[in-house]
Amino acid sequence: MATKGKNLSSEEKFIVSNPEKTRIGIVVSDWNKKITNRLLNGAKSVLEKSGIPIDNILVKNVPGTFELPLGAQYLLDKNLVDGVICIGCVIQGETKHFDYVCQGATNGIMGLGLRYNKPTIFCVLTDQNEQQSIDRSGGKHGNKGTESAIACLKMLELKTNISKPDSKIGF
Repeated sequence: MATKGKNLSSEEKFIVSNPEKTRIGIVVSDWNKKITNRLLNGAKSVLEKSGIPIDNILVKNVPGTFELPLGAQYLLDKNLVDGVICIGCVIQGETKHFDYVCQGATNGIMGLGLRYNKPTIFCVLTDQNEQQSIDRSGGKHGNKGTESAIACLKMLELKTNISKPDSKIGF
């Protein structure tokens, strides 16, 4: 989604059914750490404000964005979490490497959500330069980490309430 002139990070918390029982994994790329740490802080802030206990937020680092799907799979395989947020940042360079990393991470993260039937959220910035990443990790375009945490919680609520007649999902 284009964010020019939009800041979609205005929601700072989300009402969660049974937050004390909700377990969220966050897998974070060490590559472009200056950016990914900002995204991580945004995600953790939302989760904590939504009542998720800090002990129920499991953060694991991976070397780069390409490794995010495998890191998330490790958490899902062990049934350690109810949902996973995958945080990365890929900045366009001079070669096709950018395209391969972005495509691999995108397909891998999407496949995990479908395979495990758990929210597996894509929070990977794919920008042309570092300033665009700064703008999307707490700058003028908000914090995509914040938005990703909200998306994860909304998907968990949807899954919980989908079969309840006349249920309000909270969004």
